[in-house]
Amino acid sequence: MIEFHELTKTYGPIHAVEGLSFRVAPGEVYALLGPNGAGKTTALRCLATLLSPTTGAVYVDGADVRERPLEVRSKIGFLAASMGLYERLTLVELLFYFGRLQGLEGPELERRVSDLVEVFGIAAFRDQRCGTLSTGQGQRVSVARAVVHDPPALVLDEPTMGLDVLSGQVIYRFIEGERERGKAILFSTHHMTEVELLADHVGVLSEGRLVAEGTPPTLLEMTGERNLTRAFLALVSDRS
Repeated sequence: MIEFHELTKTYGPIHAVEGLSFRVAPGEVYALLGPNGAGKTTALRCLATLLSPTTGAVYVDGADVRERPLEVRSKIGFLAASMGLYERLTLVELLFYFGRLQGLEGPELERRVSDLVEVFGIAAFRDQRCGTLSTGQGQRVSVARAVVHDPPALVLDEPTMGLDVLSGQVIYRFIEGERERGKAILFSTHHMTEVELLADHVGVLSEGRLVAEGTPPTLLEMTGERNLTRAFLALVSDRS
């Protein structure tokens, strides 16, 4: 469903991502890990058609991000790490607005918004303006907005950033449910607990390169460490 093939993104002499190749299958959750500046966000933005690859390719369900960007955008739900909300709209107005942008109308859109309000536990403040929401409330609304068109692939850049434990659990349950529905899910995170809870496969980036890939148990075996935090540190420290 999601495939990176030798993706390279450069800014002059700087190689933000170099030769990145991996695949996320339907019904799979793939965690992309790396220290700050490793290239995670650049890779996800290339996938989301916000940046154009320098060389290599990225595909979503066979569609090339450079050749068929509109088709790719219709197939993914993209959450950026720093995506704002329209503060003067209520959260329901926001979801209806973005649903219409994605081509939903009438009863179909009403059902989808109603389902998302329930799934993300946002009914109690559904009529509040987005500018008055707490960080946790706003993040749940941001994820709901990203997936309002029910796309087959989800691309989530730090989906639980700034959330408390309860708000984080809502996101975890959503991701688990979408995996059961056969979605291909790619997310980046700095929280190893999330990787342990959610990830089927893990890719570790360091200085723009994929330095390790496998299931969480595979990474533990590869490094000889007892937990993913120590395994991650061992993998990126070897390249520093």
